[in-house]
Amino acid sequence: VQLQASGGGLVQAGGSLRLSCAASGRTFSNYHIGWFRQGPGKEREFVAAINRSGGNTYYADSVKGRFTISRDNFKNTVYLQMNSLKPEDTAVYFCAADLSAVLTRVWGRYDYWGQGTLVTVSS
Repeated sequence: VQLQASGGGLVQAGGSLRLSCAASGRTFSNYHIGWFRQGPGKEREFVAAINRSGGNTYYADSVKGRFTISRDNFKNTVYLQMNSLKPEDTAVYFCAADLSAVLTRVWGRYDYWGQGTLVTVSS
């Protein structure tokens, strides 16, 4: 499966952005999808994940209550709605796909990665 992340940009603190992860290739609904991010000088970290059907989601504590992950299997797309953005949310955001049986927060378990989209939050 090929993944294309989009929707990043520059936003002021407190603002919102919606990221999209569009998939092509193999059957999208077979994959769990995760969002990860890597800020300047930081390691890659988990943000959110959603299972194949969309019925189960995980969030990092740092984004819980502010970010919402969702998916539309008819459009082969996963979304990350980001509200109340903070400067510490500044990062390149990646989406990734996983065929494992169980939804996971571990980035090393994801098999396919998109190219990333940059989110910059100004104070």
